[in-house]
Amino acid sequence: MQAIRFHGRGDIRLDEVPIPTCGPDEVRIKVAYCGICGTDLHEYLAGPIFVPPEGTADPHTGAKLPVTLGHEFCGIIDEVGSRVVNHEIGQKVTVNPALDDRHHGHPDCEQCLIGCQNRCERLAFYGISEGGGGFAEYVVVKPVALIPLPPKTSLKLASLAEPLAVAAHMVRISGFQPGQNVLVLGTGPIGCALILLLRAKGANMIFASEIAESRAAQASTFGADLVINPLHQAAKHDSPTENGTPAQPNPVLEAVRKTMGSGAHVSFDACGLQSTLDTAIECTRPGGTIFNVAIHDKPLCINLNTLVLGEKHLTGGNAYTPADFAEVMTLLETHAEQAAKLITSLIPLSQAIEGGFHELVKNASAHVKILVQAGERNAD
Repeated sequence: MQAIRFHGRGDIRLDEVPIPTCGPDEVRIKVAYCGICGTDLHEYLAGPIFVPPEGTADPHTGAKLPVTLGHEFCGIIDEVGSRVVNHEIGQKVTVNPALDDRHHGHPDCEQCLIGCQNRCERLAFYGISEGGGGFAEYVVVKPVALIPLPPKTSLKLASLAEPLAVAAHMVRISGFQPGQNVLVLGTGPIGCALILLLRAKGANMIFASEIAESRAAQASTFGADLVINPLHQAAKHDSPTENGTPAQPNPVLEAVRKTMGSGAHVSFDACGLQSTLDTAIECTRPGGTIFNVAIHDKPLCINLNTLVLGEKHLTGGNAYTPADFAEVMTLLETHAEQAAKLITSLIPLSQAIEGGFHELVKNASAHVKILVQAGERNAD
């Protein structure tokens, strides 16, 4: 079969590999679709980050390079292990790539026992730190990772379950309440998913900040009330002050204060830049929450006095739990039309490197989610 595998930094290849065998406690999935995630792109450009470095093995899974990438995948069960119950050939499923009931040979840790598998000290993901991923025609997983699809949910929509689960998790643990005002900084795939979730969960006003015009337009379709391009707005204010230096007000802060009073109840930073973190802190009302969604390439600086004096809360989140997937599967039924707009391109596995990875390197702002289609045809 064909599989896209990471061999090293800047080196991903469409390889011919054996079809994986299914053990007695496993199921094999014929992959239908797999989304390209920012994590996949970061591994390609700057890895190994989460995948095991060359000459080493993942300490929990034993996976070694080359690793088949792809963790946003769904498909149809193709084979069922002899000891597997409650699953059958032909069943449509999506996958929680962080779940593996082996716990890598160790008893469940404290975090797993309380349902926070995303905090597990031995956290590993299919398609990252586990050898098999969704950029392949077939993948073998443990049945605990499977999420059966509701009858009306298509496989295309099911491929969005993982990124939507990330957004659902962030919204849930941020403390957001219906009727609150929210700021989202960055409207890439997760930023747009956040806006969709926040609108569905009853946000009052949703403001977004985005410098790419194509992504700004996308944010409006998912429910943002106002999308601000801070670069365009700042240019309008670049008039000299009395001493001749340019005045540089924060255009996002100006818009937030004009309509949200003392600030947003919750500000989500989905960019991971020093400037966006500063803006998130500045735009959040006293007692509000600044929630970091992004993974940062380097450490950032924080003036803790701004948090202390305003009693603001700065926190973040990682991945998702089974509860977040359960919420998302309901959302995909009730908001199918909106969720489908997240998909901006569909390409075959054979073209995924050039038409997917290379396309995102050159034109990331033109896309929300690129789906890779495995095999010649899929059920939907």
